[in-house]
Amino acid sequence: MENYNQTSTDFILLGLFLPSRIGLFLFILIVLIFLTAMFGNLSMILLILLDTHLHTPMYFLLSQLSLMDLNCISTIVPKMASNFLFGNKSISFIGCGVQSFFFLTLAGAEGLLLASMAYDRYIAICFPLHYPIHMSKRVCVLMIIGSWIMGSINSCAHTVYALQIPYCRSRVINHFFCDVPAMLTLACVDTWVYEYTVFVSTTLFLVLPFLGIAYSYGQVLLAVYRMHSAEGRKKAYSTCSTHLTVVIFYIATFVSTYLRPRSLRSPTEDKVLAVFYTILTPMLNPIIYSLRNKEVIGALRRAIQRIHSVEM
Repeated sequence: MENYNQTSTDFILLGLFLPSRIGLFLFILIVLIFLTAMFGNLSMILLILLDTHLHTPMYFLLSQLSLMDLNCISTIVPKMASNFLFGNKSISFIGCGVQSFFFLTLAGAEGLLLASMAYDRYIAICFPLHYPIHMSKRVCVLMIIGSWIMGSINSCAHTVYALQIPYCRSRVINHFFCDVPAMLTLACVDTWVYEYTVFVSTTLFLVLPFLGIAYSYGQVLLAVYRMHSAEGRKKAYSTCSTHLTVVIFYIATFVSTYLRPRSLRSPTEDKVLAVFYTILTPMLNPIIYSLRNKEVIGALRRAIQRIHSVEM
């Protein structure tokens, strides 16, 4: 390990990979993933904003998911790429706190938003006649605002605690971003009480929403099973399987990191799992929702036709 100046208040991020040929290959791969995620999520947001056929609660929630994914990967990858390219692995004390705050806000808000999306599909399929009432524009906006506010409050509490505890050991964080559990390993005080609050927060923002999602889709699958229309069953299965893929991919990797005791984790495992929920998920979400959704594909075709007609 390189020798870093420990008199500085800055933290040192060791990063995801070492400067080598393999490291360079992985760096290029992550940059490509980042660009794909940026393009995919921006396209989803613009498509939903501009196409009136997609002005429904389901797609309004989806646009927020794309916004969260866009911000999440932008919070992590540019700094990681800069550290790798220029060899300067330091991040200021305040910069670390800001990165941690935005990441935790987006992570918590996304967990609640995924639950809102599952509720939307539950009402649409199980109670279609009540859908305009239970999923009105007002309800949808309240769900989104609530997700952002609750995520921000939770993140603020964790970030403030992480910044006020004394760090009397090495300031080298064995991670590629300022993840609070990784920062706690550098603390010179007992953090078991805080680790318990991490367990509680993970339960509230990820485990409980996942249970609600599982219940919603369980009810949806029962309703779909009773459908007489083969086309209706196919569409419902397609929508539900898409949502479940996103949820499992995101929440399972997150929970594996934040609910396991520190003694059962290793920095390498934490970094690999973090790649899934900070880098891969933001890239996969727009791909999954666009390729498996006829309405999104139809909107994309209409947008391409409009652009083509303007050029002509």
